[in-house]
Amino acid sequence: MTDVAKKAGAPPFAASHGRCLVAVLALLAVLTGCSGAGSFIGGKGKSQEAIRVTPADRAEDVRADGRVAVEVPDGRLESVRVRRIEDAQEQEVPGRIAEDGHSWTPAKGARLGLAAKYSVDVVAVDGGGHRAARHTTFTTAVPQDRFIGYFKPENRSTVGTGMIVSFEFNRPVTRRAAVERAIRVTADPPVAVAGHWFGRSRLDFRPEEYWQPGTEVTVDIGLADVEGAPGVYGSQRKTVRFTVGREQISRVDSAAHTMEVRRDGELVSTVPVTAGSPTTTTYNGKMVVSEMHEVTRMDGRTVGFGGEYDIKDVPHAIRLTKSGTFLHGNYWSDDSVFGSTNVSHGCIGLRDVQGGSGSTPAGWFFDRTLIGDVVEVVNSPDKTVAPDNGLGGWNLDWAKWRAGSALR
Repeated sequence: MTDVAKKAGAPPFAASHGRCLVAVLALLAVLTGCSGAGSFIGGKGKSQEAIRVTPADRAEDVRADGRVAVEVPDGRLESVRVRRIEDAQEQEVPGRIAEDGHSWTPAKGARLGLAAKYSVDVVAVDGGGHRAARHTTFTTAVPQDRFIGYFKPENRSTVGTGMIVSFEFNRPVTRRAAVERAIRVTADPPVAVAGHWFGRSRLDFRPEEYWQPGTEVTVDIGLADVEGAPGVYGSQRKTVRFTVGREQISRVDSAAHTMEVRRDGELVSTVPVTAGSPTTTTYNGKMVVSEMHEVTRMDGRTVGFGGEYDIKDVPHAIRLTKSGTFLHGNYWSDDSVFGSTNVSHGCIGLRDVQGGSGSTPAGWFFDRTLIGDVVEVVNSPDKTVAPDNGLGGWNLDWAKWRAGSALR
C-alpha cells in the first residue's frame, strides 16, 4: 500500500439518487416488509410527510418573526438543526426538542435575520427503530429596493480542489458588469479567476484549472449600494475566506461499473458501483460535491419520477447536481449488482447497510469526501451534465467560461 493510500485510508474492498434510486421492485419488497404501526416507511408515511417542517421547503419572503417548527406525528425527533447558511456569519437558531420528542421549537426570543437563507436538517426515529431524514431551505424577506447574493462555499471552510464560488441572487440582475466588478475573488498563491453568468440571477467564479491544494481564497463582496437593476441596490459588504484542501478526483466508469478514487494523483482504490439503468442513465461529465448528508430522504416525485420511489433513510448521500444526481449508499439492492449491473434512476450507488456504516464502500467514501471534490462520470450513454446544473462549470473550456463574463 502506498503512503497516499495509507493516509486516505484505503478500504477493505476494492477490485445509487433525486434523479434515481435502485432496484425499484426490490425496494418495494423492503418497504412492504417494514410497514406497520408507528412506521415512517409504511402506512401514513406513504401519503403524507413523516416529518413536518414550517416554513415549507423553498419558502420565500419569510418574516423575521415567522413561525419555525418541526413536528412528527409518530415516533420521535432525534436531532434538529436550523442554521443560517451561504453567509459569512453562519449562525445556528437555538431551540429544543419537546420531552415527548414530537416537536421542536426555537428558544424564547430567537428571531430570524432578514435577507438570509436558512437550512433545516432533521432526523427522526419511528417505533420500529427506522430513521427518517428531511432537509429543507427557506429565505427571509428582503426589502423591495434591495438585492442580495446567497453564495457557496461557506466562510472558513476547507474544500476540494474543484470548488466553484457561486452566487445566486434573489432578484434578476440587469447591470451585470457592475455586480461582477463588485465581487473580487483572489488566491494565494495567485491565479487568474474569472466570472461566468448563467442567466440574470447566477454568477460563478473559477480559475482555468482546478485549484492547487493549500490555496487560500478570499472573496471580497462589495455589493452595498451597487445598482444591480434600475432602482434595486445591493446590501452586502463582507469578506469570505476558504482553504483548498487535498486533491481528490473520483472517476466513475458507467460501463465498467467502477469508481477509481485518486488522492493527489495516486490511485487509492477502485470501488464497485451501480450507475443509471439503460432507461434512466447517469450524466457524463465533471460534477462537484455540493452537499453531504449522513442520511436523507429521496422522493421520486421531486425529480419527475412520480411515485416510483420514496426512501426516507438513504445513507451517505453526496449531492452532485441541482437536478438530483447523488452518489449515495444503497442497502436495498443485492450485493451482486455492485460492479456488474446499472440499475439506478440516474445516481451512483455504493454498497451500504441500513443506517449506514463506516466500514462499507459508501461509508468509507463519505468519510473521505469534502464539499468541492470532483466526481467525473465517463462511458455513460447519457449527455454531458449542463454547466449550470449544480457546480458543473468545469465542463466548459476556459475560452467559453471567460466568454460568459460581463467584463469582457
